[in-house]
Amino acid sequence: IVMNVQRQPGANIISTADSIRQMLPQLTESLPKSVKVTVLSDRTTNIRASVDDTQFELMMAIALVVMIIYLFLRNIPATIIPGVAVPLSLIGTFAVMVFLDFSINNLTLMALTIATGFVVDDAIVVIENISRYIEKGEKPLAAALKGAGEIGFTIISLTFSLIAVLIPLLFMGDIVGRLFREFAITLAVAILISAVVSLTLTPMMCARMLSQESLRKQNRFSRASEKMFDRIIAAYGRGLAKVLNHPWLTLSVALSTLLLSVLLWVFIPKGFFPVQDNGIIQGTLQAPQSSSFANMAQRQRQVADVILQDPAVQSLTSFVGVDGTNPSLNSARLQINLKPLDERDDRVQKVIACLQTAVDKVPGVDLFLQPTQDLTIDTQVSRTQYQFTLQATSLDALSTWVPQLMEKLQQLPQLSDVSSDWQDKGLVAYVNVDRDSASRLGISMADVDNALYNAFGQRLISTIYTQANQYRVVLEHNTEITPGLAALDTIRLTSSDGGVVPLSSIAKVEQRFAPLSINHLDQFPVTTISFNVPDNYSLGDAVQAIMDTEKTL
Repeated sequence: IVMNVQRQPGANIISTADSIRQMLPQLTESLPKSVKVTVLSDRTTNIRASVDDTQFELMMAIALVVMIIYLFLRNIPATIIPGVAVPLSLIGTFAVMVFLDFSINNLTLMALTIATGFVVDDAIVVIENISRYIEKGEKPLAAALKGAGEIGFTIISLTFSLIAVLIPLLFMGDIVGRLFREFAITLAVAILISAVVSLTLTPMMCARMLSQESLRKQNRFSRASEKMFDRIIAAYGRGLAKVLNHPWLTLSVALSTLLLSVLLWVFIPKGFFPVQDNGIIQGTLQAPQSSSFANMAQRQRQVADVILQDPAVQSLTSFVGVDGTNPSLNSARLQINLKPLDERDDRVQKVIACLQTAVDKVPGVDLFLQPTQDLTIDTQVSRTQYQFTLQATSLDALSTWVPQLMEKLQQLPQLSDVSSDWQDKGLVAYVNVDRDSASRLGISMADVDNALYNAFGQRLISTIYTQANQYRVVLEHNTEITPGLAALDTIRLTSSDGGVVPLSSIAKVEQRFAPLSINHLDQFPVTTISFNVPDNYSLGDAVQAIMDTEKTL
């Protein structure tokens, strides 16, 4: 028995996973000793590792910022001031995040990491302006008031300019907008708080900690690096003089750079989310449309045995049968759990290529594999990473155009693993009853319907109760004795005079092709075409190729 656990909307996935793991010992004690509970996969393992890495990068960014400030300012008091402004701005941002019910995740931590640079910029600009007046001989308090007053409007304008850049992210729609809304708000709040800190706390600390003596005092590092910085400043001065002496050349280079940026935007490959390796592969197994449940289960076992032989695979879970994620009997789902990255040699894309090659040797099945992603906007289970829908006004139109489009798409080098959920070759048995013959024998259509349901409908006829459990008694035909359409020849009906009448004497069985399932969108039939993108192409190339192909039909 495989149980999938999904968090409620708005719940924290890590807290949910921790709560489940705390419940497992108590749950195991209540089960029989022969039952073993095992966690097959835990998506939070990669999420925890990713968050831990981002937290480390945030701490590393703060440390590097402070080191670089000291490298260029070469003054301990001047380094402490922006060093204090950074954590205070981040703490203030955390307070706003709590108020807005945000969580610490990859996007918010990435926003805080980026905000570290903006926080330092504001503080350094204020410190430099105040230090300039202190070096001229003014008292620290007067220099702080004058320097902060001069630079205040500049800080405010820079702050709102940066926030304005983030406004489009706040108004993005769909799931992508929801993903990046926390990122944009967190970054905007951090920038705003950093401006407040730079215009309040930073001048106060400059008035208390900076003086002419502290600014002029040099340590060994200052004396050793002074000549190097003097040479850098002199080289910059010479370069600036040349730029100012050739304004038209400078403007031409700037304009050329702008035009080059536009051209690069046109030609740079465009994609969506980068492929992530979180150690889980989602697979879909496709068999001939006439496959039965027993046949599909056998094929699934063959494929599972091949996959488990790969040294990078840790475990495998498979699902056969029709359910909410598996619409037909001839398809099956697999979840392949890989070993941790430090225990396997290959990344997920190479593992998928190896598994595809191995499973291709199993006859009669097609396997579609894709790495499971933490960030996804899929609303349905798909065989591949990307998909689009083809809609028509009738099933006949779909049956006409889908094969033609599929044939052309499978020839495109920009696409791989092209498949469709349009399956119109399923075998269906039609029982055509001769109503006149049935009426002469006193057999109604309801009698025929009940007989067919008793044989193939898994009718519940009774329940056996014991002290420990209850067992349902299901009536069905034994397909192992007479499989396939031959099972219809064994069905018997009772006539009005009590005689036994074979179904074949009053009905003819006709086998036809029919769709296994019909999907609808806005009450119109649709089919979903799925595809992957090869490594040497981008999603933008694939989309353009699909659009060009559609125009040729």
